[in-house]
Amino acid sequence: MDRRTVLAAGAAGVAAVGFGAAQPASAALQKGPLPHVRRALGPAAREAGVEWGNGWVRARFTVADGGAVPFAVDVVADTDRAPTAVAYLLPGGGLNFAGNFFTPRRHNLAHHFRRLGHLVVGITPREDLATPDAVTADRGLAAHRRDVRRVVDAVDSALGLPYRLVGHSAGAALALDSASEDGSPRLRQVVVVDTTGPYEGDLAVRAAQTRDTFQAQITSGAYVTDPGLKGLLARAVADPEGPGAVPRPVDPATRFTHAGLAHFALIRTGTLPGPANWIYHQGHSAGAYTFGATPAEDRYALTHSPFAIWAASGAALGSGLVPTALLRDLAAVWAGDDTVYRIAWERIRAEVVWVNMELGRGDHPRGAELIRAAGNPRVSFTVVPGYGHGDPMFGTAADQDVWPLLTPREA
Repeated sequence: MDRRTVLAAGAAGVAAVGFGAAQPASAALQKGPLPHVRRALGPAAREAGVEWGNGWVRARFTVADGGAVPFAVDVVADTDRAPTAVAYLLPGGGLNFAGNFFTPRRHNLAHHFRRLGHLVVGITPREDLATPDAVTADRGLAAHRRDVRRVVDAVDSALGLPYRLVGHSAGAALALDSASEDGSPRLRQVVVVDTTGPYEGDLAVRAAQTRDTFQAQITSGAYVTDPGLKGLLARAVADPEGPGAVPRPVDPATRFTHAGLAHFALIRTGTLPGPANWIYHQGHSAGAYTFGATPAEDRYALTHSPFAIWAASGAALGSGLVPTALLRDLAAVWAGDDTVYRIAWERIRAEVVWVNMELGRGDHPRGAELIRAAGNPRVSFTVVPGYGHGDPMFGTAADQDVWPLLTPREA
């Protein structure tokens, strides 16, 4: 069977960057919570690097059980105090912990939770370390949930601390799905950042069409999708004014520059071809793009997130791939199709803090409403105006505009 890669945006990947100021992990694993986490992950876990900063240490492990390709676990600990809780950070589709939550390196959502007293545990899906041929048809939402459960159970058995599941985009859907299967009294909160539960009306119909498109790809042997973001950002950095291959909508005889296309794709994601780009009300990043007489005269700017941070995020990624089965299951959730995949909304008993971005996934509260209607009164849904899908991670003012909305009420 031909397990070919579906190129959603026509971009190829580039090599991942290193692990920052990596050093042998043994010294960092002798004190604090890290040795307990390392032992709890078991013999299938391998040390993959460690780095130190001002008041913190980050260790990375790869865990090879349950599949041919390992998943990664990043642990960020405060070196000055013991944690009072654990925050599990689940990245979006095609992303990893470093690219989603640890960029920029000194001011990011991981450090935000660390400063609140949490041990931060990032769980990166197996596809980040995979080649296209290694991604199989069974890598849907349930498979991702099993890996999350494996880590949460291990760390919880070692530390016994209250914990939160924090997810962005596809990782937020994964956090909700994981919470529906988690009856532990130590699960205190599910933090949902810019994702969509079931749509209603015409959008639910469109979501069903998207589900069918991804299922058809799986049936034909296309088990993995490359959204193209990693390559797109890399080319914009390496050769910003160079001519790309994509026609400009205002003049199809001309082509975007690499930098122009990267900005257009970030700002106007919802207009791009591809079966799932319609879910964005505008795009990954708030901004403006104005076409000029020639590609070189196009003008563009991002409102909240500097392009350099987007580029650093892309450079931190591994494969940048997304399993088609995961996309199909997400589309089934959007469509409210319980026969293909169902999140058990009625079994989510922890507090849910759901924060969407106006220009990202927008004001679609149906998932939060289903949780509340099933008898959980501790559910909030908030829309942040003027922010795109990735801006809550990379925006220079996100620590003021968004992160306080995600802050737990108690450690």
